Amino acid sequence: MIKAPTSEKSRMIRFAIVGAIGTVVDFGIFNLLINFTSIEPIGASVISFGCAVINNFILNRTWTFPDARKKKFLAQLLQFAIVSMIGLIIRTPIFSFSEKVYTSLANKWLPNYAINPEKLGYNLGLATAIVIVMIWNFIVNKYWTFNESK
Repeated sequence: MIKAPTSEKSRMIRFAIVGAIGTVVDFGIFNLLINFTSIEPIGASVISFGCAVINNFILNRTWTFPDARKKKFLAQLLQFAIVSMIGLIIRTPIFSFSEKVYTSLANKWLPNYAINPEKLGYNLGLATAIVIVMIWNFIVNKYWTFNESK
């Protein structure tokens, strides 16, 4: 296994922490929307994704990749937004497909009184989509959006 320099390990840990915070933002807003509004799950997923993207851009720019702030803010925000929109394009069909599969399995195997199979399916679908898109986001943002980092 190739060992990354200590500063690169620190950067990876910070990126993961920002991702975890973004995931909490994503799940929190998603669940607020599906539980307290009439917004459909896919719409709630798009809104929660947007909130997480804004959160992650600010934290990554200021904390994970502070040396990449040499780039103009708006140019970097545009790059981050492009990567995120492609991530959303990847995420939406994954979420749509996987939440149906998970909901179906939960309806089949779990009693309704123990846990709501539909909400479990939504959350497992969202988790699946987040993990896949996180890989895309890390690779592209590291080498394109925040590439001025040493």
